[in-house]
Formats: sequence, C-alpha cells, structure tokens
Amino acid sequence: MRLRAVRSEADAEAAGLVLDPKSGGRWTQDASPEAEWLAERYLPLCLAGPRVAFAQLGQSLDGFIATRTGDADYVTGEEDRSHLHHLRALADAVVVGAGTAVADDPQLTVRACAGANPVRVVLDPRGRVPLGRQVFTDGSAPTLWVVGADSGRDKSVPDGVEVLTLPDQDAFAPGRLLDSLARRGLGRVLIEGGGVTVSRFLHEQALDRLYVTVAPVLIGDGVPGLRFAGRPVMRDALRPPVRRAFLGEDTLFELDLRAT
Repeated sequence: MRLRAVRSEADAEAAGLVLDPKSGGRWTQDASPEAEWLAERYLPLCLAGPRVAFAQLGQSLDGFIATRTGDADYVTGEEDRSHLHHLRALADAVVVGAGTAVADDPQLTVRACAGANPVRVVLDPRGRVPLGRQVFTDGSAPTLWVVGADSGRDKSVPDGVEVLTLPDQDAFAPGRLLDSLARRGLGRVLIEGGGVTVSRFLHEQALDRLYVTVAPVLIGDGVPGLRFAGRPVMRDALRPPVRRAFLGEDTLFELDLRAT
C-alpha cells in the first residue's frame, strides 16, 4: 500500500496524492475506485505526522464490543475488519491490553490487505498473559511484552519476543508508554483494544484520532466499549470534528481529537 510511506505533504506529492479538506485525499492521476477510497479514507491519518496515536473500536448500537460472555466474533462486519487491517498496515506498532490478549488471543497481523505487520505490543503489568498466546508463538511479527517490575516474568521468551520491564505503574501511563515506543522508532501507534485500554488512552488525552465503527445490532448487556470520566454538563462533552463512512451495514466515525 503506497499510502504507508506517506508521512508528510512532500511524501504525498511524490506519491501523486493531495489532501482535500472536504473529501480527505485524492490521487492527481487516474486511479481505481478502491485506490480512490483508500486515499479518501486514510490520507489524513498518514499526514498526521510520523508520531501519531490512533485507536479503533467496533461496537453495537448500544455501546458494547462483546456479549456478557466475552463473545465478539463478530460485532461488526467484514468491511470493518478490512478497515482494521488497513489501520494495522499504517501503524509501526499495535497495542493491546492483557485482557484482550488473554480473552481474544489475537494475531494483530495484516492479512486482509497489503502491508507489513506492525510490532505487536502487549501491555501486561502483572505478567498474566500465557506464553502460549499467538502473539508470542506464531513468529509472524516482533512482539514487545511490556510488564511490571514485580510481574515475576524472566527473560525466557520465544524468539521474536522482547520483554520490556517498566519500573512502576506510573511508567504505564499512556503518554509515557508512547514516549517509550517512540524512542524505539515506533511513532505511529494503533491502540486496538480492548475497551478499557482505549478508554484509558482517551481519558488521558493521549489519542490523536479515534475510529469507532457502529454495527446495527443490539446486544443488551455485555463488555462496554468506551467508558471514561465525562463532563457533568452536556455542553462540555467532547465534540471533535468527525468524518463518517459506510462500511457495508456498519457506520464508521473518525474523530479528530487533536482539534479538541
């Protein structure tokens, strides 16, 4: 995907792309409908710079990302899964919390589109994620296992897995984590899950962009998506600039949090 190399307006110009304030992005030469859609949808993210934190959640109309048993297979449709893989392809690193790694056993690789796999980052302060999970065993991409100093985890891990031990809970703060990743050359970071981790980054104002895909389904009770300490009056609620797109039956909302 040519968009992956775009991190500045000069890169975009060299690739034959221009930013359109209304539509997003477009090619300066004839392109296929798919290429046109990709430019429209993802060029603004590419031009957000070499260091940007963005998150994605897929949820029901009533705000759940899984049923009460944890079943999330699948809340949103195939087009949203393709969108998620495009976001992975544009990221240097993809971050999940320990709960997601345990419950979902995700691969966190790029399979539904062209692109290289990002570094997989597992936030696990207590070192509770079993070593049998795919991110540790499949060898598809490098994995950074971020654990606490008192987690009891040693350095005996499979090839392709690096343990990063942080000294205390404060070092797990979203801003400090992003600084640590940036020092490793991982500036474009996708916060993929779960809801607790994404909500924490949002609450700490550590996200530049937030993608929320809403499926026309009602779960009734389950694992919530975004939950954070809100404002007491409606007029002070977060209302960032938004772009919308249809992904099959689902609706994608892209929120520009830098503008809030």
